[in-house]
Amino acid sequence: MDIKKDIELAAEAPAVVLEEGVEMVEKAEKALVSKRPFQLAKEYANTLGPGLITGAADDDPSGIATYSQTGAATGFGLLWLSLFSFPFMAVVQEMCARIGIATGRGLAANMRALFPAWTLYASAIFFFAANVFNIGADLGAMAKAMQLVFPVLDFSTLVIVFVVISLLLQIFTTYARYAQYLKYLTFALFAYVATALVLNIDWSDALMHTIVPHMSFSKDSLLLICAILGTTISPYLFFWQTSQEVEEAELRKHHVVRRGRSHESKHVRIRAMRIDTWTGMFISNAIMFFIISVSAAVFATHGVTNIQTSDQAALALTPLAGRWATLLFALGIIGTGMLAVPILAGSASYAVSDIFGWETGLYKKLHEAYAFYGVIIIAMLIGLIMNFSGLNPIRALFWSAVGNGIVAPLLIVFIVLIASNKKVMGEHANGLASNIIGWLTVFIMAAVGIAALVF
Repeated sequence: MDIKKDIELAAEAPAVVLEEGVEMVEKAEKALVSKRPFQLAKEYANTLGPGLITGAADDDPSGIATYSQTGAATGFGLLWLSLFSFPFMAVVQEMCARIGIATGRGLAANMRALFPAWTLYASAIFFFAANVFNIGADLGAMAKAMQLVFPVLDFSTLVIVFVVISLLLQIFTTYARYAQYLKYLTFALFAYVATALVLNIDWSDALMHTIVPHMSFSKDSLLLICAILGTTISPYLFFWQTSQEVEEAELRKHHVVRRGRSHESKHVRIRAMRIDTWTGMFISNAIMFFIISVSAAVFATHGVTNIQTSDQAALALTPLAGRWATLLFALGIIGTGMLAVPILAGSASYAVSDIFGWETGLYKKLHEAYAFYGVIIIAMLIGLIMNFSGLNPIRALFWSAVGNGIVAPLLIVFIVLIASNKKVMGEHANGLASNIIGWLTVFIMAAVGIAALVF
């Protein structure tokens, strides 16, 4: 054995090991840096759930019709509402979600526990009526949109088909399962973003109208503002997101779900919920901005100030898609409609079922919640019947938005009172900023609603 050589190798070993270790650390750091953005993106995506779906469903056929009419009638004049409504919408929806997480009960169940029965029943009647009318308007708009692509199809048959498909999906599969596929249809709404980029829009003028409010106090202007606020800060979204947070908590007891595991604390869930909710509401208001901008550029600048039919509304996408504009428009209407109609029917059923203490949950089987699914079926059938009364779908969508604008402030009163009640919410009760924004939302929406009805 060459003892001297072994000693020399042994002496060099620490240096070799150290050098190799440094190289390994450098490689690991490089790998970590390269993966970090993807990891962050993945973690961010995992926080998205009810808030994102709620935001996507908010740009439903009623929203598309209302925003299109706004752009046609006022140009950029009311574009400031896309920025103005964002914090109000996000704070109210965040309150609703926080109520669901903190109490483990739906919005109507909390109202039943805290307020006189007559206030609950009166609110439920107005809310159910507004939702059913909205369901009917959305179904009619979806049928008309399908006729744009396939003119030979019968309107009444299409409405019935959409009702049957929606009911089958709601009753025999979970909303979360089919919503993850249907939500991709809503990407058609980003066609408005692309169209805005190819149009010769005066962006300095558009941004000025976004930042600086412009409005008149005419009857038409007040109705438009009421409709915009009503279709953006919509009552059905209040009940829906509260109950979805409760359902997600139930699912956590048994399964791993989107935003973590069942042992997550309420603090962690609320933090994730805020990211989810503000993301969903931002996307919703951004889409509103682009729909109004495109409609202003396509319609208002060419003297078209009143949109009466679906094919007129579809013309907004012509600068981008040409002869494919009707297909893109139809995909947007049908996609958002298929997302929104179950939310409209489901939120109405959550409200009614919570009032009477019935079993609730779209994750439950039919035999586990007969009454809950019964209310959904009734709401859908009434909405179906509406479409045999000769209503103009586009006008019905607009008036359903106005109705939501009138009902919403009544419900937001209860939401703020519940969310600020420390006995109910504990440490998750509203802070000062949330209370100020909540009551300001009530005041503004109530004032606009009353003015639209009186003047």
